[in-house]
This record gives sequence, structure tokens and C-alpha cells, in this order.
Amino acid sequence: MDITIQYTFLPHSDPDASLAFYRDVLGFEVRNDVGYDGMRWITVGPAGQPGTSVVLHPPAADPGVTEDERRTIAEMMAKGTYASIVLATTDVDGVFEQVQASGAEVAQEPIDQPYGVRDCAFRDPAGNMVRIQEPS
Repeated sequence: MDITIQYTFLPHSDPDASLAFYRDVLGFEVRNDVGYDGMRWITVGPAGQPGTSVVLHPPAADPGVTEDERRTIAEMMAKGTYASIVLATTDVDGVFEQVQASGAEVAQEPIDQPYGVRDCAFRDPAGNMVRIQEPS
């Protein structure tokens, strides 16, 4: 089989803040920015990788989500336990310095993990965990 990851979805609580983080801090390209009914879906992705994108979306936009579920999603986003993404780099320490200098919330400074990577972690403006790792 020939399978690749084309899109992944991360919720946003403030589309402009999320856009600024992924575009201006991480250097992702904006691929699409669609508004509908007062909501916004923003597709971003790493430069030079047009086949891989992250869709920043309004949480609980699905009409099948109940009010109780919406509250749970909001609570989990606030704690940073609802969604996450793992990115890779060849220079985790350099990336850490740049992202930290932007004022992003640091969740973990770079450390060598026992499973063979050096990584760090941040929370994006919506609370999503963004892990960045460098293979050892």
C-alpha cells in the first residue's frame, strides 16, 4: 500500500492567534483560509511539503456534537489535553530558542528521551500540545 498523511486537524479558539503561531512562529505556509457562518477553517503546512497540511478548525463545529460535549471539549482544550501534533526537525535546540523567543507557552524544554529522540513541547494559542523532536 502507498499511504501518506494529507491532513490532520487541530482546533482553534482564536483563528488569528493560531494563524500567527503556525505561520509566523513555525513558518508554515497558508494554503487555504475559509470562512463560513461566522467560523473559520485555516489550512497551513510546512514549506516544501505541499502534500501535508494541518487544518485549524473551530472546535465542535459538527452539528452532531451536543452542548455537554462542547463544554467537555472546551475544558480539555483549556487543559491542553484535547489535541496534539508531533513535528520533526534536525535542530530541536535551535527551533526551541526561536519558538520560545516568540513568547509561546513552553511545556517542556529540550531533553533527550529514553526512546531515542531529543524533544521539546509548546502549547499553541488554543492549548494544543505541539511537540517538536529530533531523532538521535
